[in-house]
Amino acid sequence: MDQNDLMARAAWLYHMEGLTQAQIADRLNLTRRRVNEMLATALRDRVVTISFNGILAECAALESRLCERFGLEGAIVVPTPDDTRQLHTILGRAAANWFDRFIVTHDIGSLGVGWGTTLRETVHFMTPVNRPHMEVHSMMGGLTHGSEINTFEIVRGFAQVFSGRCQYLVAPIYAESAESREAIISQTVFRRTFDTICNVDLAYLSVGDVSDRSLQVRYGLPEGVTATDLLAHGAVGDIAGRYLDERGIPIDHPINAQVLSPELADFARIRHRVVAGGGSHKIDIVRAVLKQGLATVLLTDSANAQSLLQ
Repeated sequence: MDQNDLMARAAWLYHMEGLTQAQIADRLNLTRRRVNEMLATALRDRVVTISFNGILAECAALESRLCERFGLEGAIVVPTPDDTRQLHTILGRAAANWFDRFIVTHDIGSLGVGWGTTLRETVHFMTPVNRPHMEVHSMMGGLTHGSEINTFEIVRGFAQVFSGRCQYLVAPIYAESAESREAIISQTVFRRTFDTICNVDLAYLSVGDVSDRSLQVRYGLPEGVTATDLLAHGAVGDIAGRYLDERGIPIDHPINAQVLSPELADFARIRHRVVAGGGSHKIDIVRAVLKQGLATVLLTDSANAQSLLQ
């Protein structure tokens, strides 16, 4: 979001929704002084006299409605592109702009990240900032094969943005069995890692559906587990490798006892939880995540936002 877009959003919230400058500052992760300056500039440049019927204004309105409907602290809605292949890039750019402001205004000292194409794009667009005290942690195991994305490199990319430190969860996303998973978690080094992961200031994950569009379905499922198998058990998608049904409840399937990621109850205790899910194929898992209150901030596209609000 450039400065003109940010000014337009601030003007919309102030003149059309009646928010105070303090509320706008909190919503947009700005200082009150900056909001005051933007509103003054909007009046001077006659921004508030233009129509708010454009695409950006529609996205701003959808963000407000999503927050109200689902009790979110924030929402980031981007226009749905005609070419859906561009969606990850558009989402990543919007997320990067949001993180650039939020990290500083909320003095975030530790960040937990998952992996996926949207997260990779987010790293590419973030503005480097010198925060050497920042700690970045892998929140889940990674893929052990597949050439499209290096899941372990994403955490390093975020750490480099901040000139901070990173901690890898060097393990596959799924253990061979529930017993293997417990044997891994019981080791001191992994137990300490999971304790640290669950105490980060902010977590950033994306959700996946149950089709070949999902990197995890293509490359990460345990041997013998198929998308058809997961769908038969009621899965609509996953967050951090845990497959949920349409209510947002983990399905009754061995895969959820094999995953190397925090328990959902532990994840839900993290103060700030940003969940990304764009594209119509992810609408069911996004809705399931929102039903369970697993996100405090949602990153999605306008078509999905409209579907969620219907």
